[in-house]
Amino acid sequence: MLKLAKIAAYALVVPLGLTAAGITATIGWRPFLGPRARPLTNRKFEATPERLQRGAYFVEHVAACTHCHSPRDWSKRGAPLIEEMKGAGTLFPLKGLPGRLVAPNLTPDLETGAGTWSDDQLARAIREGVGHDGRALFPMMPYQHFREMSDEDLASVIVYLRSLPPVRNPLPKSEIIFPVKYLIRNVPQPVLQPVSAPGPNAGALSRGRYLTQMAGCIGCHTPQDEHGQPIPGLEFGGGFVLVGPWGRVASANITSDPAGISYYTREMFIQTIRTGTVSGVRELAPVMPWHYFRGMTDEDLSLIFTYLQSVKPVHHSVDNAEQPTYCRLCRQVHGLGEKN
Repeated sequence: MLKLAKIAAYALVVPLGLTAAGITATIGWRPFLGPRARPLTNRKFEATPERLQRGAYFVEHVAACTHCHSPRDWSKRGAPLIEEMKGAGTLFPLKGLPGRLVAPNLTPDLETGAGTWSDDQLARAIREGVGHDGRALFPMMPYQHFREMSDEDLASVIVYLRSLPPVRNPLPKSEIIFPVKYLIRNVPQPVLQPVSAPGPNAGALSRGRYLTQMAGCIGCHTPQDEHGQPIPGLEFGGGFVLVGPWGRVASANITSDPAGISYYTREMFIQTIRTGTVSGVRELAPVMPWHYFRGMTDEDLSLIFTYLQSVKPVHHSVDNAEQPTYCRLCRQVHGLGEKN
């Protein structure tokens, strides 16, 4: 009888051990334990005029936070936000997501917005991907880029968000399907050290990279695989297909390769962002937030152009004016796909 008990125990322990080893070697334990999250603090960001001004510029024109966190009028050119609903949140209109994704209400409304969230809850969500309620945010929220946001810019963003008129806008919660809702718990990482932005004496590439990160250019202009991961080697090379009220659009190649924007001059780049048209002829798709980026200064747009000219050229032809065909590089269907 004792021998049978030992055999039964081994029969139970060995599969459990193999399962535990398999989890450790593959997805890890975060999907079961929850996202990595540092303890919240009681820090409060002082609302100075300088921070309010910087925050308005950063939110409205660089990070374009209200691009995703506001209802938009997709019937108008550039799909401007509905002004009286600025920052009030919306159901994210992108098709093909793993469930229902809701960009929450960031206004100070106490019932439906961020009015009861602490400054550090906002800070942790923006840079670390952990919501005010402790859940892992879906990585469509670009916190992996925002983790490089400087402490002062972070403070300015939060000060500005606090200044928005409160808007009551009841929204459902995000509902991400299994197993993605658990797998995304692997993504958040705490920010435990001070973060500084490149100073005015830093090089143009350093400052341009910072602005490009904050604007999230790489996120939309890099194609993804079937698991939603950026395809290595195609950074900024375009081909990320976005389907929504704007139609079906593949992002452009914005590297300096001849298949990209090698023919752009600095002045042409700035003019394209300012007007939403290429050479005054071809309109940019409204899902591209040029409507927000056009408010950047000439200096900042110039710095972004300088940085984009420095990244590795990617030979990846993408053209939304052409018939969509299969592309062997990005494994998507887009205009000029057969040329790759």
